[in-house]
Amino acid sequence: MTDFGFSIDSSKAITIEDQDNHLLEMLHEIEPDIYICMACGSCTASCPAGVFVEMNLRKVLLSLQRGMEKETLKQLKSCMLCGKCNIVCPRGINTRNLILSICKTYNVQ
Repeated sequence: MTDFGFSIDSSKAITIEDQDNHLLEMLHEIEPDIYICMACGSCTASCPAGVFVEMNLRKVLLSLQRGMEKETLKQLKSCMLCGKCNIVCPRGINTRNLILSICKTYNVQ
């Protein structure tokens, strides 16, 4: 392990290479936009329900990449699919289709 001048608590360390990301790769085949997202937060900031529910697409995508699906997929249930996030995305990601594809791939009901 490299010394960066601080230590990382082993209980919080995530080794991405050790994660089973076969579902993430299946999702990438359906929606290549998952790797285009730069996690700017515009979608979350524009969400009209964001003050009432915890819906954060940026956190969902990051958690999926880290293999922490169960912790965040429940957030997708609160999305109303209004499409406002589509309008503000600087990368032009169709977030509505992305959310639907995530729900389908990970069997979110």
